[in-house]
Parts: sequence; structure tokens; C-alpha cells
Amino acid sequence: MIVFKYIFWILYRIWFYILVALPILILFPILLISILKESWYPFFFRIARLWAKFILIGMGFVYKIEREQTPEKRKSYMFIANHTSMADIMLMLVTVKNPFVFVGKAELAKIPLFGFFYKRTCILVDRSSPKSRQAVFLRAQRRLKSGLSICIFPEGGVPEEHIMLDEFKDGAFRLAINHQISIVPITFADNKKRFSYTFFSGSPGSMRVKIHKFISTEGLVTEDTRTLNNDSKAVILKQLEVFNNKD
Repeated sequence: MIVFKYIFWILYRIWFYILVALPILILFPILLISILKESWYPFFFRIARLWAKFILIGMGFVYKIEREQTPEKRKSYMFIANHTSMADIMLMLVTVKNPFVFVGKAELAKIPLFGFFYKRTCILVDRSSPKSRQAVFLRAQRRLKSGLSICIFPEGGVPEEHIMLDEFKDGAFRLAINHQISIVPITFADNKKRFSYTFFSGSPGSMRVKIHKFISTEGLVTEDTRTLNNDSKAVILKQLEVFNNKD
């Protein structure tokens, strides 16, 4: 029986990468045109949402989204969520309709095909470089001024599997305060179970999502960054505990 499980996991991983690559190959000319100008990004974003749905459905993931509050159209936000899986990017794309730009680690740009578009549409950060982190703020500022939102996984990476929620970095909250945009905390309940970074793991099934009430930054200053950080983390951590108690 265990042999069949390992065979399934190997094939399941291969299938995931096929689903990631196939739409990109088919739509390559359209995707290429959509990234020629920053002003065309919303069109690219719509295609990316279809790409994400294709992957999630193809993997047998059934996502259920609960909303305490819904983002307004043509308004900028700072979207944050816990980070446990390669599927987090896809689930974020189907969860949020407002066009947003990911701030993510530069290493993902090395992934063949996916990385080509990733480095041209996302804001890349080398967390070991203070200069790179500063450049993130400048690029994010330009995107926010164009009416887009920003999405950051504030743990700064994927924590070890036994950790429910790692410490949050301050960057997302400092940026939100600087631009007086609301924080939108989002909890992903099942991504670690469905498709974690552990190779021999994963299975089709449910992916529960909860969009929490927004946290306003109106009137906050840089000195409030840590408090905003802690408050946002507390919202997501509490919901993770609720989801775990239901399992």
C-alpha cells in the first residue's frame, strides 16, 4: 500500500507542473503581449486568475471562500496570508478579484517558463540584501499609484511544517501605513495538507479560505508598524486554530 502512495505522490507532483506549464505554453503569445506595458497588467491579471483556476481544479482542489468583507473595485489594498504551499499563489489569485502584484522571493524567477513571467510582473526581493528590500518599496509605490494592490506573504518564506504560523516581517505593514491602505488578512486553512513543500505528500480535497475584516491604517504612523503586524498576525493565527479545531 505504501508503495502505491509514493507512486501517487510522484505522479501528483508531475501533474501539478504539467498544469502550471500547459496554459502558459498555449497562451504564450497573448501573455507576452499583456506584459509589454505596465498599464496592461490588469489584463494579464485576468488571464492569471484563469490559469490559477485551471490548476486548482485540475489538481482536484475544491476551494470554499468565506468573506467577512469584500474589497471595493478600483481601490488599493495590502493583501496578506499565511504561506505553506506552492498552491498559495494560485489560491490567492482566485480568492481576490482586485488586480494585485505579488511581492515574492527572487529565487522563483529561476523556475523555467513560470519564472519568465514571474520576474516581469511581480516585485522581486532578495531578503538578504538591504538594497533589494529598499527597491521593493519604490516599485510597490509606483504600482499602488497606478491603482493596483499589493500581495505579500509576511512570514517571508515557508515555515517548517510543525509551525502553524511563523513571525511576520514588517515590510507589508510599513508599506500599508506609508500609503494609508487597509490590510486584508486572509487565512488559508488546508494548503499544507493539500500540497505542501514536502515532496511525498498531498491529495485532492477542500481548500478553505477566509477573508477577514479589513484592518485600517488611517492615521497610523511608522511607529505603529509592529502593533499593526501583531494585530494582523493574531487574526490569522486565531482563525487557523478555529479551522484546526474543526478538523
